[in-house]
Amino acid sequence: MSPRTAAGRLHLVREAPTAGPLLREAVGARLRRARLAQGRSLRDVAGAAQVSTGHLSQVERGLAEASSEVLRALCRALDLPVSALLRAVAADLAVLDLASAPTAAGPLGALAPTTTAVQARAA
Repeated sequence: MSPRTAAGRLHLVREAPTAGPLLREAVGARLRRARLAQGRSLRDVAGAAQVSTGHLSQVERGLAEASSEVLRALCRALDLPVSALLRAVAADLAVLDLASAPTAAGPLGALAPTTTAVQARAA
């Protein structure tokens, strides 16, 4: 059963707050930033990517996940390499993680490079 308002319209229910932004929110924010930096409208970019304006709007607001195909199409429409978008999103999330984490390593500390690996790269 869908949650509805008294007027019968669909009411979106947001999940409980998490420790940080969801990946879809970070991706959407970066896509919106890229579009606005180019001075382009939702309609223009959606048309170039062959997605609906409504879907692009939802992706930019972090309300919808973009499939890998849609992400590729949006990046092409924005003349933005997917790898550059993902690097920027990863950097945004890393900054937020560091600001909210009690320790730099966190629960996934095992994924961080070891001191030996870092020293080997520096040599």
